[in-house]
Amino acid sequence: MTESPQDLLKLAMEVATEAATLIVERRRGVITVADTKSTVTDVVTAVDRESEELIRARVLAARPDDSFLGEEGDDIHGTSGVRWVVDPIDGTVNYLYDIPTYAVSIAVEIDGTTVAGVVVDAPRGEIFTATLGGGAYLDGKPIRVSGCDDLGKALVGTGFGYDAERREIQADVVRALIANVRDIRRIGVGAIDLCYVACGRLDAAYERGLNPWDYGAGALIAAEAGARIGGLHGAVVSPEMSIAASPGTFEGLHDLLVSADPLRK
Repeated sequence: MTESPQDLLKLAMEVATEAATLIVERRRGVITVADTKSTVTDVVTAVDRESEELIRARVLAARPDDSFLGEEGDDIHGTSGVRWVVDPIDGTVNYLYDIPTYAVSIAVEIDGTTVAGVVVDAPRGEIFTATLGGGAYLDGKPIRVSGCDDLGKALVGTGFGYDAERREIQADVVRALIANVRDIRRIGVGAIDLCYVACGRLDAAYERGLNPWDYGAGALIAAEAGARIGGLHGAVVSPEMSIAASPGTFEGLHDLLVSADPLRK
């Protein structure tokens, strides 16, 4: 069975586009909370589950030996060395409130390395893609980061966790940043933040608390578009911290985040 990043991306695009069509169609009806996760504000809709079930079924029908990690369902451990990391609706709260920014995100790993990724902005129909070493694209056209090298002129995206204590700390960090950057944007979709860095709609983005299904595809897309990607103090992107930035703004943003967050010093 092929393990070409290009072939894996082709399947990921087909499945993500189908899932995006599904969730947009379902949004024309009434959307309600089906469950909560980490807190009462961390919601799941029935459509999250339906979208993930569709993606899992399509992927495993085509590649039955692969592993699958989804936000909503049980992990599936395959034998091929290929793993699919899936967020069936990134931006569920936006989706619940009918705010038209939410996405389907699919990353594909080979032996733990992300080699292909797709993020579909479902309401807009925009498709962000990348393969490892193959560049990043928006609707098939190459994209690059903004090239901003002055943090004071940088538009920076971020997000907030669902836990009230964490949000309070994150608000303090934003308060420390706001006078040192052009402005802050809170879009509500981690994968979209990363893709917006990739295409220059944001100069940088950071967030604590993103999970692998949130950043898996977006981090590859941003990196392939020329962004510097990492955590704090030389760490890789992880739930502890994800930073994606035009290279000239990364260090300055990193240092501000370290100084502003008492838990990260």
